[in-house]
Amino acid sequence: MKKTFKAENISCGKCANLIKVSLEDDFGEIEVNLNSNPKEVTLEIPNQAKEELFKVEMSDIGFAIIEA
Repeated sequence: MKKTFKAENISCGKCANLIKVSLEDDFGEIEVNLNSNPKEVTLEIPNQAKEELFKVEMSDIGFAIIEA
């Protein structure tokens, strides 16, 4: 199911590209909405375990998820 997460510290296209390059191999296509505030990251999340992994990996590259 597609899910959208609000994340902090995303400020520009370089941030969006870092997220995509770092995580698309593990999570598939990722969309980053730079026009929302806070910024939104949308991707296909099949289960709770994958969601938790995504949140951890986002945090590891500097972008904490603040709400789903």
